[in-house]
Amino acid sequence: MTLLKGVPKSMIYRILRTGQVRVNGKRAKPDTRLAAGDMLRIPPVRVAEKAETKGPSAGMVSAITDSIIFEDKHFLAIDKATGIASHGGSGVSHGAIELLRAARPNEHIELVHRLDRDTSGVLVFAKTRAGLTGLQAAIRDGSVVKQYLCLMVGHPNKAKFSVNAPLLKSVLQGGERMVRVSDNGKPSLTFFQEMEQYPGGRLMQATLGTGRTHQIRVHAAHIGHPLAGDPKYGDKEINKAMKDLGLNRLFLHASHMSFELDGRSYSFSAPMPDDLKDFLDVLAVKGNRIRRLLEKARAHLE
Repeated sequence: MTLLKGVPKSMIYRILRTGQVRVNGKRAKPDTRLAAGDMLRIPPVRVAEKAETKGPSAGMVSAITDSIIFEDKHFLAIDKATGIASHGGSGVSHGAIELLRAARPNEHIELVHRLDRDTSGVLVFAKTRAGLTGLQAAIRDGSVVKQYLCLMVGHPNKAKFSVNAPLLKSVLQGGERMVRVSDNGKPSLTFFQEMEQYPGGRLMQATLGTGRTHQIRVHAAHIGHPLAGDPKYGDKEINKAMKDLGLNRLFLHASHMSFELDGRSYSFSAPMPDDLKDFLDVLAVKGNRIRRLLEKARAHLE
């Protein structure tokens, strides 16, 4: 990174992954340490000259600051709004991490985990190396509790159940990430529990047993009850009907995250956003249209 100033981190990691960076003739990994006398080969990297990237607007920086729900010397947690990416890239100039760094230019802040751009809720950042490595290790060993609120289309047979189905991640030609259930995938487990009933849908609490990309969304679709408003794995016709009732986003909210680190317990919660609450109020009154669409689809399958 020192030698390739101005080159995006994502590009540097990509050339590392594809074996283009060599140390003493061997492929280098991101954590390869250099020693005096090592021969380092870096491929020619062309970056189009462009004007200095404009920083985020004062309004965006102010909004991210207002979304902070917890802070101590190790961690900073926010209630991320929908539409904000966790980090920049893929057409997004400024994600939550860039906005926080703009708000706190003299502080060291690192992203610990990620939320999809459309998913709102608890997102945690580390302010110290000990916080970063400690929480990432806790996530890897499964000792972090992560819970989400989501609206499942239709009515699952049970109020409490789990989905244990391996997930395989792939990248389409356009660079879009897709995940599917596959025997060749990584073990994946989600626990679902019904919170409230609505015409045509159920508000569920989803607790992660593992933390795979798009896990809740794919597991919900796998059992025939995709999440409302899901553009990738959902039902287009149902999504359109939901949108007509006022749902303009994926109904998935990271409501709670808790863990223990060095003898201290951390617990972060974010209430359901007003747009989702308002939609549930409308669904309670006008959801029969969704129910009829589901009955029609079921009759067609039979």
